[in-house]
Order: sequence, then C-alpha cells, then structure tokens
Amino acid sequence: MRLKITHETSYRYDHPAQALVQSLRLTPSVHEGQRVADWRISVTGGQRGAGFRDGAGDWIEDWTVRGPVEEITVAIAGQVETRDTAGVLRGHREVINPLVYLRPTRFTALDEALRALARSERGEDALDLAHRLSAAVAAAIAYVPGVTEAHTSAAEALALGQGVCQDHAHALIACARERGLPARYVSGYLHSNAGGEPHDAAHAWAEIHVGALGWVGFDAANACCPDDRYVRLGSGYDADDAAPVRGTAFGIGTESLDVRVQVEEMEQ
Repeated sequence: MRLKITHETSYRYDHPAQALVQSLRLTPSVHEGQRVADWRISVTGGQRGAGFRDGAGDWIEDWTVRGPVEEITVAIAGQVETRDTAGVLRGHREVINPLVYLRPTRFTALDEALRALARSERGEDALDLAHRLSAAVAAAIAYVPGVTEAHTSAAEALALGQGVCQDHAHALIACARERGLPARYVSGYLHSNAGGEPHDAAHAWAEIHVGALGWVGFDAANACCPDDRYVRLGSGYDADDAAPVRGTAFGIGTESLDVRVQVEEMEQ
C-alpha cells in the first residue's frame, strides 16, 4: 500500500516566545514493513540542527526558532510504501537490550486492577500470551474518545473502562511487563480502522518482545496487529518518551496547539 501523509501541528502563544527549541521524532522507521518514498519536514521560521539515529533505531532531528514567536507550524508531507508483516518488526536496526523495556513508568504503573488483568491470562508461549493480553485489554477498555486526556495513566483508564489508543497501549504495556515481557509504546499513523473507516489522526500501539521472534506490534484499540495500514514513526517507554514532538518555548506566554492529520491511499 502506498500512503500519503499530511500532518501539521500549529503552536500559538498569547505572549510572543523569545525562542523555541524542538526535538522531532517524525521520520518513519526503517524496517521491512515500510519504505519511505518521499518525506519532508518543515518548521515555520525554523533552522534545522543536528540529526541522529538513537539506540532504539529512531531518527531524531533538532530545530531552533528564533523569536519573537507568536505562531509556528511543524509540517510534514510524505509518502510511504507499506506491506503487511503480521505485526513482526523485521529489519529494524537497534542496539538497546529489550530487557530495559521492563522498566515501569508513571503512565504504566501497576495497581491491583491492572495486576489482576495481567494475571488473568494464560498462554502456551510468549507470543500466545501477548495476543491474549492484547485481547484482554481490548475487552476491558472500550474505545471512547474524549473521556481521557494526555496525562491519563493506564490504571486510570482501566478504572474508567474507556479510553483511546494511548490508553490501550499503556494498559497493554503494563500488563506485558507484569508478565515479564518487555513492552514499549509506538507512535505513528493509521490509514483506516478494522472496519475500513478512515482514521485521519496520529495513532499509537504497543510492541511486545516475544523471544526469538523479536518485537511484535499489538493494537488493542483495533484488536489486531499492525499491517500495511500502519506507518511506524518511533518508540519509547510510554507516550511521553515516544512523543513525536518535544521541545521548550522560552518566555512567559501560554501555548495552545492545533493538530491536523490526513492519511490517504495512493494509486500504485
């Protein structure tokens, strides 16, 4: 599948910022399931700085914007060719030991309810257990936009019984780590959901390390493994660590933002 992606994030400041420094994890991963045909990143009035590939295999580049800044837009336009690898992350070069992804974070901290959910499933092997945990999270947390927010933890989403893809990913990561399976948060894009409905928004899912097979993606929000509808950007311990855009604005103003994402299938 060939996907065209347009992604714009606009930042506005009620008092002009003196300067901005941003770290962007917005370039698609390099692996067998996807190939970048064209990809351009621009920042209004920005100067591109250093770029590097981190230990997890993600490309990160720095941008600086000199003030005064009242509004900037981080814009992405590109095309990615994807293919279905049944969720298995093949050909992705990274040097971090998977065991570091057993570390808990604030978003994935366990409470008794999460621990009970993690212990409720039995699998024939690590892969089967990962599938069962993903299904358990999908059953326990209904997909309902607007009931949680960016700082909602996995435990809070489970208590609500509702959430969005970020909450499903955090809950699955917490459950997998409780069962001794390294797990991490993945940010990216999704062309359409399981029912074929367009999904014009950024998306998130989890990857679980299952022994010799390596990293396998699980999207509990859509009850499936990532296929050719998905574009992978980067990963981290949780949503905060894997954030596509991180930065600092120097000044006293309040920041507001507007995000627009469009994912289209192109003719081959």
